[in-house]
Amino acid sequence: MLLKTIQTQKLNTFVYDSRANMGKAAAAAAARAIREVLAAKPYANVIFAAAPSQNETLEALLSEDVDFTRIRAFHMDEYVGLSIEREQSFARYLFDHVFSRAPFAEIHYIPATEDAACACEKYTKLLRDNPPDVVLMGIGENGHIAFNDPPVADFCDSKLIKRVELDAVCRMQQVHDGCFPTLEDVPTHALTLTVPALMSAKHLICTVPAPTKANAVFAMLNGPYGEVCPATALRTHESAQMFLDRDSAARVL
Repeated sequence: MLLKTIQTQKLNTFVYDSRANMGKAAAAAAARAIREVLAAKPYANVIFAAAPSQNETLEALLSEDVDFTRIRAFHMDEYVGLSIEREQSFARYLFDHVFSRAPFAEIHYIPATEDAACACEKYTKLLRDNPPDVVLMGIGENGHIAFNDPPVADFCDSKLIKRVELDAVCRMQQVHDGCFPTLEDVPTHALTLTVPALMSAKHLICTVPAPTKANAVFAMLNGPYGEVCPATALRTHESAQMFLDRDSAARVL
C-alpha cells in the first residue's frame, strides 16, 4: 500500500507500507522505463546496484514484462581486488540475484582484479560506447550513491569510473548489511561509477529500505544540496524516482 508521495525539486519519492510492496513498485517503474527505452532503440543499457537493499526490486523485476534479451547490463561498483568467486563481491551478488536468472543480451562486470587504471580505462570505453539509459540504485547510510562517499563525491567529475577510498561509515554499512563480519574485514578501496556517470542515464530508479537509512533519506530530501550528501544529486534529475518502506521513511512521514 502506498502511504505517501513526496516531491523534492524534480525527485518523486513514494513511501510504501512494506519492503515487498516497495520492491514491487520500484520494479514496475524500472520495467516501464526499460520498455520506454526499448520502444525507441534496439537495446537498453541498464546499470545495476548490488546490495541487500535491492533484493526486493530485483526479485520483482524478474517477473515484470521486460525483454531481457535486449538489455545490456552494467555493474555499478566493486571492491578493488575482489573477483566474482568471492561471496562478498558485488559481481557475485548480481550474478546470483539477477544476471544468472534472465537472458541478458550482454553482461559487463567491472574488472576489479585488474590494475585499477586499466580497469577504469576499459569500463570508461564501454560506458562511452553504451551510454546508460536506466540506473537501478540505492543510497548509503552516509548518503552515498554507488561508492561516491562524501569525501570523494564530485558532482562535476570528469571521469565516468574511478578508484576511491571508502569512508568509515560506508565500510561499517557493509557490516550492518551482513556482508562482512567486522569493519577490519571490509576492503578499503573500490572502483565506482561517478556521480555524472549515474546522472547521465535517462531514468533513475532508487530503492531505499530499512531503518538504518532513515537519517540519510531525511538528509537527501531536506538537507543542503551538494557532495556532503551525494544522494541529493537525484533532486535535479529529470526522471528520478525513489521508493521507500515505512522504516526508511520514518523521518519524512
